[in-house]
Amino acid sequence: MDNPKTWFITGASKGLGLSLVKQLLEAGQNVAATSRNLAELSAAVNFEIDSFLPLEVDLANEKSVSAALKQTNSKFQSVDVVINNAGYGIGGSIEELTDEETRLSFDVNVFGTMNVIRKALPYMRKQKSGHIINIASIAGITANTGWAVYAASKYAVIGLTEVLSEDVKSFGIKATVVAPGAFRTSFLSQESLVLTKNPIEDYQEVRDSHSKYLKMDGNQAGDPEKAAAAMIKIVSEKDPPLYLLLGNDAYERAFSKLERLEKEYSKWESITKSTGF
Repeated sequence: MDNPKTWFITGASKGLGLSLVKQLLEAGQNVAATSRNLAELSAAVNFEIDSFLPLEVDLANEKSVSAALKQTNSKFQSVDVVINNAGYGIGGSIEELTDEETRLSFDVNVFGTMNVIRKALPYMRKQKSGHIINIASIAGITANTGWAVYAASKYAVIGLTEVLSEDVKSFGIKATVVAPGAFRTSFLSQESLVLTKNPIEDYQEVRDSHSKYLKMDGNQAGDPEKAAAAMIKIVSEKDPPLYLLLGNDAYERAFSKLERLEKEYSKWESITKSTGF
């Protein structure tokens, strides 16, 4: 790996975030890592070296995020790569999920990501360099029954990253949105996944979908260590991707969606084009 960079990684106490932190530290990089629980984060990473800065951060709290990035820059003198990895799954039909549950999901998956970007950009603009990587999901490209709110939050992450890349390119800052498929992490465990507490009997297809995903826990095809290595690799690319799919399942689902879009757009072409003066 090139000269050490400073990496700021959210949701680092487990899953892809933890894999990223460990690989980067082993490669001699400077890593600031966040979690809601500092003790849990420190125990999971299990590195006590000067290049590791564990931080307890409430991503939904702008002041908390600002303080963490200020501390990162003070310690390492730069903020080079931000990986917005924190997030959680939420399952249920829109009718079954409360306004509070829905907003909490967006607070972490969307507004937390935006808080980090907002507070990291002043450092990156001053440096005239940087790379922001936002972790979305294949569900943000093509969603399945029973995951409407989760998919909506990940669609939002994809959309904001697309425009972010244009907004900051003149400063020498890159942006990438990553859409993983199913990886063998704790994502489908109770600590990372929220299911509706108010199931409605009529939504049997939603229940079936949830049951299918829960049975996948521990048997997902994706290797989180390889996913972390792939994300680290793109940072060294001269022209990194704006969109990065991770996993065979993500690749197949994304291209299936492209085919569906083409058919649907073409089918209704005459009505689409009939609306001009």
